[in-house]
Amino acid sequence: MNKINNIFLKKKILIYGLGKSGISTYNFLRQKAKVNLFDDNPQNNLRFDKKNLSFTKILKCDFDFIIISPGIDFSKCKLSKYLKQNSSKIYTDFDVFFSFFSNDSVTITGTNGKSTTAKILYDVLRDQKKDSRLVGNIGNPILSEKKITKKTFFIIEASSYQLEYSKIFKSKYSVILNITPDHIERHKSFKNYIEAKFRLLDSQARKSLAFVKKNDPVIAKKLRSKKYKQKIIKVDTSLQYSIFKKITNNYFMSSGNRENLIFVLKICQILKLNEEKILRKINKFKGLKYRQQIIFYNNNLTIINDSKSTSLASSENLLKNLKNVYWILCGIPKKKDKFNLTKFQCKNFKGYIFGKHQIEFTKNLKKKLTIKKFKNLKETLNQIFFEIKYNKRKNTILFSPAGASFDNFKNFEDRGLYFNQTIKKYLNDKR
Repeated sequence: MNKINNIFLKKKILIYGLGKSGISTYNFLRQKAKVNLFDDNPQNNLRFDKKNLSFTKILKCDFDFIIISPGIDFSKCKLSKYLKQNSSKIYTDFDVFFSFFSNDSVTITGTNGKSTTAKILYDVLRDQKKDSRLVGNIGNPILSEKKITKKTFFIIEASSYQLEYSKIFKSKYSVILNITPDHIERHKSFKNYIEAKFRLLDSQARKSLAFVKKNDPVIAKKLRSKKYKQKIIKVDTSLQYSIFKKITNNYFMSSGNRENLIFVLKICQILKLNEEKILRKINKFKGLKYRQQIIFYNNNLTIINDSKSTSLASSENLLKNLKNVYWILCGIPKKKDKFNLTKFQCKNFKGYIFGKHQIEFTKNLKKKLTIKKFKNLKETLNQIFFEIKYNKRKNTILFSPAGASFDNFKNFEDRGLYFNQTIKKYLNDKR
């Protein structure tokens, strides 16, 4: 822990947002600084009554720093005007972490594949007896970790929300897996979204390393616009690496998961990890729930739950490697989202859309594949199983919604659980 010249020590701080990251930041700083709290939800404020400030009191206060949670949207939150007036004082829990700890870390961002890549790398490091911690957007909030030593290595999943307002955070190893339009409703433009992602590279020191996807046009264009001081390793995800011949895990059959794995292998090479042990671990990797999760398999049918997919670009990566697909879509489509597969590539796909946003999905997909529309998931499955009954080929039911979950669900996990439960009930009823 670095205590000398720490900018947050003994300062007057407002923590805005009392979700997991906000609470962990409070617990970490409460004995190191004068901390006050605020949340847009009055119920959250009641939990910390003594430290909570009212809206009117905050407007009269002069804080040294404002630590905001990733979920705080400048344009929609209660303190919107106040934040804009005090933007130079806004920091994140990542900044607090960096100010107290000098540990090596690899920070992973990108539109798709962040969580899977971070989890694979974490499993590999743990298997090789490294004191590694999986934190950020996937695991524990970064400030909730205990018993940190000089050898503790952090694997950090970073969303654009977390990077957008970070000011001093740096990572020795940075990763940008890919960039496609996402979260435009929050960032207001694709350009702003790209800028948020590239803050990870902008902040790096000269002796750091950055891993980026070589064949990503958005990343390539951004790299040409500025000279970066750190070494940048361009990862070619289109190559067929020799190690693939030794991989028996079907999880890595999809192009998306292979791309994630290629990044992990490149990082492991730099970290000088044992290749034999890496191979053993990835062949046992089971993946994360609701992310390309195979929930049913027999000789005639595979059912995949990819509830994490909230964009067409995300679904594309999985579709590329599948045949005879009954593709289920739902949720809230992303602004400026596009489906880039050709009609020829979609010749073995059928689309089944349910929910309130069928028109938007249909507009994007109607010229590429056959579309059918339904009121709900049960009606959708009834139709799909009816069609499957009359063909003898090997089929795949793919639940990859390509839209945000907030129309009917709390989050993608809630949606994924609902799909699993519905499928389980449906299969039991058919027996």
